[in-house]
Amino acid sequence: MSEKNREGKRTARERLAVEREKQKAADKRRRALIVGAGVVCVLGLAAVIGVIAANAGKDEGSDSAGPVVAPSGAQGKNGLAIPVGKESAPSTLTVWEDFRCPACKAFESAYRPTLHELTAAGKLKIEYRLVTLIDGNLGGTGSRTAANAAACAQDAGKFPAYHDVLYDNQPTETDDAYAKDAKLIALAGKVGGLDTAAFRTCVQDGTHNSWVARSQQAFRSGGFSGTPTVLLNGKNIYQDRTMTPAKLKQLVQEAAAKG
Repeated sequence: MSEKNREGKRTARERLAVEREKQKAADKRRRALIVGAGVVCVLGLAAVIGVIAANAGKDEGSDSAGPVVAPSGAQGKNGLAIPVGKESAPSTLTVWEDFRCPACKAFESAYRPTLHELTAAGKLKIEYRLVTLIDGNLGGTGSRTAANAAACAQDAGKFPAYHDVLYDNQPTETDDAYAKDAKLIALAGKVGGLDTAAFRTCVQDGTHNSWVARSQQAFRSGGFSGTPTVLLNGKNIYQDRTMTPAKLKQLVQEAAAKG
């Protein structure tokens, strides 16, 4: 074999050895990437599981710490109903409402004169039950904060007037303006005698926040799907597409006539 041939074979072997080393290095890098990706996936899954675990069992108003303090004069199971009207009234209207809910404002605007007339006449008692549906759907705390403020107004004997003021000044659904204590306190100025030190403290301390959270839980447990939910003597009338203020008035008057 000539020297030239031997040199060519040696060069070929060296090139092959170099290629094998490159392949080994490439295989090593590939294995490292696979292992690294596996670690990332495991960590990612752990993070997801951690988030799920952290949120498991959370509920609307779950950040409402402290004891459940029902507002003065609240009635019903767990004191969740704020009554308006005479206890002796022959008919009871149960209204589940959210102060951020546009449909609730529409109901109040249409039915308010009739409700005021019937409660003043002693023919109808209204039980207001406050919920935080919009907070849960859109985020924010305005539903809860406004409900707490309304409960504070109940403590002061000013719930009906403040209730109406909150709907008259309701922000757009996506505007969480009622999350601000200052806004709710400013609106209290529209109700004579409500803007007091006691009311301000009640609003700022979130005295009834846990009570509001319990009311929301009762709403969900009741199987109700939206606000307002309006029950006349236990029958859901808001689902009745033929219902009008005049028809409601007629039903209440008929019940009163029966004694």
